[in-house]
Amino acid sequence: MTKLSLNLQTASGHQVLAAAGKKYLRPGGRIATDKLLMWANLQPGETVLELASSFGYSAIALAQRYHVKVIGIEKNHESVIHARANISAARLDDQIEIIEGDIFHLDQIPIKFDYVLGEAILTMQSPQGKAKLLAAIHHHLKPGGKFLSHELLASNKEAEIRTELAQVIRVNSTPLSAANWITAFTTAGLQVQQHHTGSMNLLNWQRMLQEEGIVNTIKIWWNILTQPLIRQRVLEIRHVFHKYHQELGYILISAVAQ
Repeated sequence: MTKLSLNLQTASGHQVLAAAGKKYLRPGGRIATDKLLMWANLQPGETVLELASSFGYSAIALAQRYHVKVIGIEKNHESVIHARANISAARLDDQIEIIEGDIFHLDQIPIKFDYVLGEAILTMQSPQGKAKLLAAIHHHLKPGGKFLSHELLASNKEAEIRTELAQVIRVNSTPLSAANWITAFTTAGLQVQQHHTGSMNLLNWQRMLQEEGIVNTIKIWWNILTQPLIRQRVLEIRHVFHKYHQELGYILISAVAQ
């Protein structure tokens, strides 16, 4: 496993949580992702494009559980090295390929897919960025292919939440209401077939224990308690999550390319 260098003062929120040892970095947690994949009914041999593959954990889980072929795109060089090492350790090099690149330059991937998977990716984009990325996703889906999305939901106070999240997560986090998410998908030619909303579980300690397991949860707690910069950043993020706990949540969307 490759040890990553990271500036914890400027790193994005998900990088800080990953540095603490957290593997499941989605707003609804692994249970929400499992629900999204259950909707998809993935079949062996089908193809999946995963956006922002990070350390490769999701790609590995997809290949192992559903026997699909996964191409992931990730722009961080060290994360790519880490992901490829994890994939080789899992002996899945024949099923998973990680490409180093930007999700806004998907044209470097010339093929179309049965599915595109994006989790907590669109949330981080501006309205113009969301539209551009959704158009590219539509272009990379086969006719009738599906985009599987797991994003941050702001049921109210969108502008206020955007401002405060940007300060603690260090990226332009722009969660939307369910209606606005669906409108963005529809505008891009992606017909929403199913959607589901729920409460935020990213820093829910009981859910963390359930999803990360006892050993990794203890590791996460230890890193937060013993590393001051990680502790400071996690507490800042948790404060905003708690402040807007009634408005913040997650949304799952399964949409088909028209």
